[in-house]
Amino acid sequence: MATATPSKPHVFNLPNQLTAARLVLAVGLFVLIAFQAWISCVLVFAMAAVTDWLDGYLARKHGQTSSLGRNFDPLVDKVLICGAYIFLLPLGNPTGWLTPWMVTVVVGRELLITGLRSFLENQGAVFGADWLGKLKMGLQCAALFAIFVAQYVQGPEWTESAVWFFGMIRDGLIYAMLGATALSGMQYVGRAATMLKTDSM
Repeated sequence: MATATPSKPHVFNLPNQLTAARLVLAVGLFVLIAFQAWISCVLVFAMAAVTDWLDGYLARKHGQTSSLGRNFDPLVDKVLICGAYIFLLPLGNPTGWLTPWMVTVVVGRELLITGLRSFLENQGAVFGADWLGKLKMGLQCAALFAIFVAQYVQGPEWTESAVWFFGMIRDGLIYAMLGATALSGMQYVGRAATMLKTDSM
């Protein structure tokens, strides 16, 4: 009598579908930034943030974690965050609230850590995000929300004090985000160096 073999969960399950939807939202966000539709940017980015939380929650709750999701989810996050800052650079550079070196810190950190994580996990090491990496992600998102709102209040119906207030919040969050991004990058490099040193001994 033949025995049934358990079937593997479908690769393109609901969590991975939500991750794919976030990639579509990222493209839409870039278009909206180009057209300077700031309220729509806030709404679309909020939807993307919700899908980021929801796909991880559903994957853990229903046991639908997969190798595709483990790699696809952080990749889409990086496309969303790095792409948003790149598209915002032409607007921020003339007045200095977002400059090339700032975007380089964000993009460079993500590329470096992605490369290290891929290499180490291929060697069987566990190299997931820790609390500082999660804080970095939270501040990157908060800074983007602040940028969208600060750009929206540039309209003539807003007072100079409102423009100044939201501009200060934007600038403070950008620098906090940069600090957390740099620190988490250095922490990951330190962890990677320790793992590589231990493996080589």
